[in-house]
Amino acid sequence: MVSLKRIVENNLIHRVSPEEYRSKIKRVYGGRKGALLATASKVSLHIPFGRRLIRSRNFDVRGMKSILDVGSGAGQIAGHLLDYADPDAQIVCTDLSEQMLRRARQRLKSPRPSFIVADVTALPFADASFDGLTCGYVLEHVPEPEKGLSEMARVLRSGGRMLLLVTEDSFSGAWTSRLWCCRTYNRADLRRLCESLGLHWKNELWFSPFHKAIRAGGICVEIQKV
Repeated sequence: MVSLKRIVENNLIHRVSPEEYRSKIKRVYGGRKGALLATASKVSLHIPFGRRLIRSRNFDVRGMKSILDVGSGAGQIAGHLLDYADPDAQIVCTDLSEQMLRRARQRLKSPRPSFIVADVTALPFADASFDGLTCGYVLEHVPEPEKGLSEMARVLRSGGRMLLLVTEDSFSGAWTSRLWCCRTYNRADLRRLCESLGLHWKNELWFSPFHKAIRAGGICVEIQKV
């Protein structure tokens, strides 16, 4: 199974320079695959499952006055934030792809969020700018994950909380990697990296009891900045 997973998994991120990889990802998400992202998230049930996490307060956004959604894509998580965050909460959406942000703006149809083109490894915000942060299936597209996590830690205030979702190094994760040209992460290794940067894994979350029982759905964790 391990050998088959390695065959299936896309290793482009390890074979080209960070600049070449970022250009590739911009093309992927700016093109037809990106245009189908919201639909794909509905079909895979990631949108309703993600909505449940926030609606049920498993990741509680109440009381957060400023929330950054890193790698907003088609606005899947931002839509949940609009529905369940405090009405006066500032919501900022970033993405590497300008085209994806256009799609998010069109899909959300709300004047409330700000949309900013930005790379997670160089976020254009001051230290401790946000009470909360969400990052769904973005870190697997970062050639240097320590830089991305360090930047997210930098802009999150002390005690602030983050919802992080990442593709895991499972067989199903390998197929996700093949489809979206991304890497996968080992759960224990990612936890150690986060903890080394002052990002404490507060709660490991699951989309449903069934997902937890069979260890499916990828890595989903609530993180608190120490």
